[in-house]
Amino acid sequence: MSEHYQHDVLVIGSGAAGLTLALTLPEHLRIAVLSKGSLSNGSTYWAQGGVAAVLDDSDTVESHVEDTLNAGAGLCREEAVRFTVEHSRAAIQWLIDQGVPFTRDEQTASDDGGFEFHLTREGGHSHRRIIHAADATGAAIFNTLLEQARQRSNIELLEQRVAVDLITERKLDLDGQRCLGAYVLNRNSGQVDTFSARFVVLATGGAAKVYLYTSNPDGACGDGIAMAWRAGCRVGNLEFNQFHPTCLYHPQAKSFLVTEALRGEGALLKLPNGQRFMPRFDKRGELAPRDIVARAIDHEMKRLGADCVYLDISHKPAEFIKAHFPTVYERCLDFGIDITREPIPVVPAAHYTCGGVVVDHHGQTDVPGLYAIGETSFTGLHGANRMASNSLLECFVYARAAAADIAQALDRVPMPSGLPCWDASQVTDSDEDVIIAHNWDELRRFMWDYVGIVRTNKRLQRAQHRVRLLLDEIDEFYSNYKVSRDLIELRNLAQVAELMIRSAMQRHESRGLHYTLDYPEQLAEARDTILAPPTYGD
Repeated sequence: MSEHYQHDVLVIGSGAAGLTLALTLPEHLRIAVLSKGSLSNGSTYWAQGGVAAVLDDSDTVESHVEDTLNAGAGLCREEAVRFTVEHSRAAIQWLIDQGVPFTRDEQTASDDGGFEFHLTREGGHSHRRIIHAADATGAAIFNTLLEQARQRSNIELLEQRVAVDLITERKLDLDGQRCLGAYVLNRNSGQVDTFSARFVVLATGGAAKVYLYTSNPDGACGDGIAMAWRAGCRVGNLEFNQFHPTCLYHPQAKSFLVTEALRGEGALLKLPNGQRFMPRFDKRGELAPRDIVARAIDHEMKRLGADCVYLDISHKPAEFIKAHFPTVYERCLDFGIDITREPIPVVPAAHYTCGGVVVDHHGQTDVPGLYAIGETSFTGLHGANRMASNSLLECFVYARAAAADIAQALDRVPMPSGLPCWDASQVTDSDEDVIIAHNWDELRRFMWDYVGIVRTNKRLQRAQHRVRLLLDEIDEFYSNYKVSRDLIELRNLAQVAELMIRSAMQRHESRGLHYTLDYPEQLAEARDTILAPPTYGD
């Protein structure tokens, strides 16, 4: 039997953004936090680098804002950048208060009034402003926030729960557009349960799994973006997908990202013959923004027919490397690569979705009662290219802002009642799961080939033709068979892929992460790509 749950706030996603929001909300609220696998399956846990914030006396808000605007290639919304940076110190202090074990700097800690934590520098930043926990910041933050959430009796953490779709007044043919909850597959029971909530928050991460090679965990399927689109929300700038320049290239290494902080501490990119190449592409060399580095690597690999390039930090003292990058050192050693003695084979991989669901400064979407935070959202912070370590900062700042907005609106919003149960009476068990697997593979392969680091009109047209055929097939499958995690993710991934392709086709220029051979120049005026669903504004 399917269940019916009632909560004040339903949080879909258990990463940095979702947990921060749950912990910031008033403690008398009943909160559900859903994870579609185990709780640590999201991107937060694997984030190595750190959190960008203005923490050092020599740094300024203006400098951080300027660096972000420069990285964003003219497309950042300055008010969003300023809002995020101005709230950065308070967000970091909140994390410190929660007990996050950031790496200390013994030298400055012993000075009177010095900032006691170590700050590093990454590509695009003009100052050392990345606070981190060695090279496993995400795990340190996630484990701390999860432990805090487990101690709160008002927060219910539910694993193996896959959101299928949002429930809105419009979908139920009621007056209004408000979000009332969600239908959620319980993977343990196989039933689709109904969750009623006064507020629903999408914190489901990005959509990098739409590509064949990605640094992201398996769950990064754009679930929140697709659900919000079907519920009537606009999406923005989905053509901007950041490719991390350096993922470990090894047949057994699935999705292991080699942190940008290595380049920040002096690692050099080299061709198979040992020659450096980045200075030929940008005067900043290895510290150029990620899109430039990823394109340079892609160019050199294609020019040489090489499977990978190499990232070399072996010229640094072995103890320095082991102390600063213990995770990378140990992981590479697992694959027989000693980074203190030899270079790391690397390739670019899809890493971060800069666009997403259009929201305001409080994380509110176009649908009343529905919020989107973290990588799911489009705030305007990242513009055409996300700057390193601004993404975790965005999670904390906007999660806290959304929590404050929900808290002040509570008295005006009643608990939804009488929501219908999920109707599974017309569907049967599928004996054709091979179709899902085949479509999944086809989608990710043509997105990599046609909507990757370098694009053309012809490639985008081919991708659009194929994705529309896939969407029709998936729709038919979804209508006739019981839902599974694989089917739900494929449906969402194909929908987001179609939106990405459509967004890319609308941008007749090369800007930031969107690089097309047909329009290599940048237009004088920078404009966001905003798509509205057919139901928008009904």
